[in-house]
Amino acid sequence: MRVGILGGGQLGRMLALAGYPLGLRPTVLEPGEESSAGQVCPQVSGEFDDYRALYELARASDVVTFEFENVPVESARWLAERVPVFPPPRALEVSQERLAEKQFFVSLGVPTPPFAPVDSREEFDAAVASIGLPAVLKTRRFGYDGKGQAVLRTPADCEAAWAKLGGRPLILEGFVAFDRELSLLAVRGRDGRIAAYPLIENVHRDGILHRSVAPAGNLREELNERAAEYASRVLAELDYVGVLTIEWFQDGPRLLANEMAPRVHNSGHWTIDAAVTSQFENHLRAVCGLPLGRCDAVGHAAMYNFIGAVPPVPEVLANPDAKLHVYGKGARAARKVGHVTLRAGSADELADRLPEWDAQFERRPFVKGE
Repeated sequence: MRVGILGGGQLGRMLALAGYPLGLRPTVLEPGEESSAGQVCPQVSGEFDDYRALYELARASDVVTFEFENVPVESARWLAERVPVFPPPRALEVSQERLAEKQFFVSLGVPTPPFAPVDSREEFDAAVASIGLPAVLKTRRFGYDGKGQAVLRTPADCEAAWAKLGGRPLILEGFVAFDRELSLLAVRGRDGRIAAYPLIENVHRDGILHRSVAPAGNLREELNERAAEYASRVLAELDYVGVLTIEWFQDGPRLLANEMAPRVHNSGHWTIDAAVTSQFENHLRAVCGLPLGRCDAVGHAAMYNFIGAVPPVPEVLANPDAKLHVYGKGARAARKVGHVTLRAGSADELADRLPEWDAQFERRPFVKGE
């Protein structure tokens, strides 16, 4: 089966690599002449609203999916008139606009932090008065990896944030003094079957994922079950096919939905080396109508992102537990260029080794020319 992928970044690359053992033939559409995914599979070069390029991708595909959520909804709908597109375009539409996303969660009984729309300075002042400080002001569209948002702790922060972000559709969210950040990856097949990976604990630096630990430690099973139930509501309502990721704040016994990503996700990279079936393989199984694979973790794992530049490969591989993945991307500040996954046989062993691994893979400042 031929699989078209909108987007040629590292997620597209890992989808393509996961497809070959299944006998799938991937093609990516990506602006520019060279991409991370284009190094490992055929690439159609063109913008995501270039209908010539979209038509070329449709002709080369039996099914189309996407690797990031900022694909124009109109393009996904145009493709869906010519070839099956999974996840459905509606999932893109909901996830691309933060207010619509929060309202969607609430409609399904999925708890979220308090929020309010902000379309004017008057609405901003009213939202701050209602929700209180601290809070987070965010653009409703196109923010990722900490971009397009500002944390408000004082009235002076409010003025600075409005000067930076005002004049566009915004959302104010109450700041959650959470215990930790978690994510859940779930997958739904064309037949409606749903499977979920265990909850993952994430640590961010400067708004970018630094480390994921899977399964999350010191976690009562009821939280896993609750997260999977919430995800099932979302999947069913959207008639979703593929992998869906929901990021959570854990506040004691509560789970509060932060946002969702209708795609494979950075926090699920550990599944390549430490799960029965990787998120990438399961996504492809789902969109191609194949039976889903098991989502069980194999042991315990920690995944570290390499941001800006990949450390010297011999230095990484000197750790006998390291499984290195390099994305074929040039070094650049704030850019995800690779990751490493390390496995342990038990939760206790992982806890014992995390300080050592944290020290080895501590995020380094980007140095131009590395």
